[in-house]
Amino acid sequence: MSTLSATSAGPSTEAPEPWYLALLGFAEHFRTSSPPKIRLCVHCLQAVFQFKPPPRVEARTHLQLGSVLYRHTKNSELAQTHLEKAWFISQQISQFDDVKFEAASILSEFYCQQNLVDSAKPVLRKAIQISQQTPYWHCRLLFQLAQLHALEKDLVSACDLLGVGAEYARVMGSEYTRVLFLLSKGMLLLMERKLSEVHPLLTLCGTIVENWQGNPIQKESLRVFFLVLHVTHYLDAGQVKSVKPCLKQLQQCIQTISTLHDDEILPTNPAALFHWLPKEHMCVLVYLVTVMHSMQAGYLEKAQKYTDKALMQLEKLKMLDNSPILSMFQVILLEHIIMCRLVTGHKATALQEISQVCQLCQQSPRLFTNHAAQLHTLLGLYCISVNCMDNAEAQFTAALQMTTHQELWTFIVTNLASVYIREGNRHQELYSLLERINPDHNFPVRRFLRETLKMSNAEDLNRLTACSLVLLGHIFFVLGNHRESNNMVVPAMQLASKIPDMSVQLWSSALLKDLNKACGNTMDAHEAAQMHQNFSQQLLQDHIAACSLPEHNLISWTDGLPPVQLQPQNGPTTSLASLL
Repeated sequence: MSTLSATSAGPSTEAPEPWYLALLGFAEHFRTSSPPKIRLCVHCLQAVFQFKPPPRVEARTHLQLGSVLYRHTKNSELAQTHLEKAWFISQQISQFDDVKFEAASILSEFYCQQNLVDSAKPVLRKAIQISQQTPYWHCRLLFQLAQLHALEKDLVSACDLLGVGAEYARVMGSEYTRVLFLLSKGMLLLMERKLSEVHPLLTLCGTIVENWQGNPIQKESLRVFFLVLHVTHYLDAGQVKSVKPCLKQLQQCIQTISTLHDDEILPTNPAALFHWLPKEHMCVLVYLVTVMHSMQAGYLEKAQKYTDKALMQLEKLKMLDNSPILSMFQVILLEHIIMCRLVTGHKATALQEISQVCQLCQQSPRLFTNHAAQLHTLLGLYCISVNCMDNAEAQFTAALQMTTHQELWTFIVTNLASVYIREGNRHQELYSLLERINPDHNFPVRRFLRETLKMSNAEDLNRLTACSLVLLGHIFFVLGNHRESNNMVVPAMQLASKIPDMSVQLWSSALLKDLNKACGNTMDAHEAAQMHQNFSQQLLQDHIAACSLPEHNLISWTDGLPPVQLQPQNGPTTSLASLL
């Protein structure tokens, strides 16, 4: 609760008692002091019960006490007692909706935080059942129960509730809230890969949003939500080129929102009193989506630029607002930029950022549960980059045990296969793994690579194109087709320099050196050898720096929460031979 007030404390025909107003005034003074004096605030609210107040005052005071104890103390047992009493007493009182439904909402939130989800559900269901004549609370409680089901990965139940909410909002005459429910449902359907249901739903939402004449900020925020779903849907399918017009619209939309004032007139329809996200949060989200696009397209310097902007904005926001969504945005941004660092050959910086993700996850059990697999995957990628193959295998194995997400599973297994290939003596494990990745392997490898090159070219997937070119170039070189090899390796090198991708540059320069030497081009061979030497030196220096960091010890962590204290390393203990 934002303030401790006496609203609805007594019947509309009676003014609140002076003693009650005095105690409430003192409680609010102590709560808003700098720093807050929560113990004194609680004493003032508890003193209300000494006067044997009427049921309305009693219920509201239990709600205020429960809320203060829940938000500001670790006394969860007492907070639970007061919130349960507020919910129980308020149900017996007619025309007391705000206290009744706020008690249900906060009590359910409290139960979820205490991992008592099965206690939260019946409270929310009962509140939804009796709130149908109170549009604001009915919609808010539907959103809350849908979110609870979504967190439990029960997306079917969540979608059903959001569908109920959309129909209720339509009946209540709020197209805005109807679209909020529909877009939320669309987001979950995308997560479930139910694309045949997503497309008509997004089409309907797009039509409603364009035709809706209402509050400009609400309209633009709906458009941002709609476009974010469109862009992430495209990116999920790897359609980096096709998504550009949509991404541009999204960026223009967020610029429009930033020029609008928040002091617009509030909607008269109580069912429309919702915000999807504050516009500052939307701005960070658009940065995040832009980073995802830049990374997939292979514009890693652009990804870095937008990550820096987003993280700076997040730091400012987190000083004023401790919303869990901000930490989630921060973790996802760091996950993306860590992968960029590993590609561009900045392993030491990547390792320090992995440590930042660990610290964020230590502060939030839910964040750790949702990102543990990604964290172990990033550590596995780091281990490969510093040639710690045993640790890489252990990290990928840990990650596989923590995810059921199909794309992440495939990504992990593919990287685990690369570990087996590098180790050279793991043929049986490799073939077993490849069988799981792709049971139908009837096509020759060259066909696969040409198809990959064709697809990556069509969608401007620069890094995939560069990797395909250099691998094809290597194959042609081994086959003795030097001309065709050169036709592949030269553009691979150019593209890798543009990204920049240190591993592909290293590989391409080594190939160019051997290729020019085989063709008798002494000067070109010498130039390529010098380039290869420069890349090798950069990698060596970064390798030593990374392995000397205390955070390097994270490569041994495969179970439970990440370690808090990390001891310094004496120096690198791994070989660079396979990298160079």
